[in-house]
Amino acid sequence: MAGHDVELWALAEGVEAAVRVVGAGLAAGRPTDPAPERTAEEAMARFAALDGPAAAELRERLGALRPQAGWVPEELDGSVPAEGEWWVCDATDGAVQYLLGQPHWAVTATLVRDGAAVLAVVHAPELFGAGRTYRAVLGGGAQLDGRPIAPLERELAATVAATSQPPLVAVDPVAVRRAGESLSAMVGAVLAVRNLGPTALQVAQVGSGHLALFWQYGRDAGNLLPGALIASEAGAAVTDATGAAWTADSDSVLVAAPGLHADAVGVLRAVS
Repeated sequence: MAGHDVELWALAEGVEAAVRVVGAGLAAGRPTDPAPERTAEEAMARFAALDGPAAAELRERLGALRPQAGWVPEELDGSVPAEGEWWVCDATDGAVQYLLGQPHWAVTATLVRDGAAVLAVVHAPELFGAGRTYRAVLGGGAQLDGRPIAPLERELAATVAATSQPPLVAVDPVAVRRAGESLSAMVGAVLAVRNLGPTALQVAQVGSGHLALFWQYGRDAGNLLPGALIASEAGAAVTDATGAAWTADSDSVLVAAPGLHADAVGVLRAVS
C-alpha cells in the first residue's frame, strides 16, 4: 500500500469513529413515530434543532483530526472549493426519512483535496438494525463494515436502479424536466426503480452490489462526492449521464457496474 494510502486509511479510521459517535447520538434522539409537524417550515425547524448540534459536534471532531482542512457548509450551491483541503459533511443525510422515523438516513464525511474527494465515510446507524458503514480512500479501495466491496454485474432488465430528485437547494427547471424524462425511460428498461433516501448511501450501495445503478440530474456535489468515491474505488463506473467523466461541477451523474454502464448511458440518451 502506498504511503499516502496508509496515511489516509489511518485518518479514515478516526473519521469513522467520529461519524459513529455523531450517528449514535442522532439515533438515540430520534422518535420512532413520524414527526407531527404539518408544514415544511415546521419540519425544518424541528430538524434544525436536532441536526445543528450534531453538525457542530461532527465539525469539532473532524477539526481535531485534520485541523488544516477547512469546512464547507452543508447547504452547498452545487460547488466545492477548487483548491486546498476541505471537509464536506452532512450530519443527517436523509432528513426526510429521519423525521419520518425510517432507517434510511446517514452521516457522511468527505475530505476534499483540490476539488476531488480523497477520503469518504458514509455511516447509516439504523440500516439493517446494527447499521452499515462504507469508507474509501483515493487509490486505496473501498470497504463495507471493514470488508472490501465490488459491484455486481447483472443484465439491465434484471437490475434494481435507484435515483433521486434534483437537489432543492437551487432547483433547476432543466434538471427537473430531465429527471422526469429519465424516469420514464429507465422504468421501461430495468426490473425496478427506487428512491431509497440519502443520495450518498444509494451511490455507495452501487459499489457493494446492493443496487445496480444510480442516476440523478442537477448539481449536487455535497451529496454525491462521498458515494462517488466509494463506488469508484469499489470498481463501479462513475460518469455523468452522457458517459463523460464526472466531477463535482457535473450537472448529472450515472454510477453503475462496469458491464451495465454502457446500456444505462444508452437509456439516458433519450433525455434531451
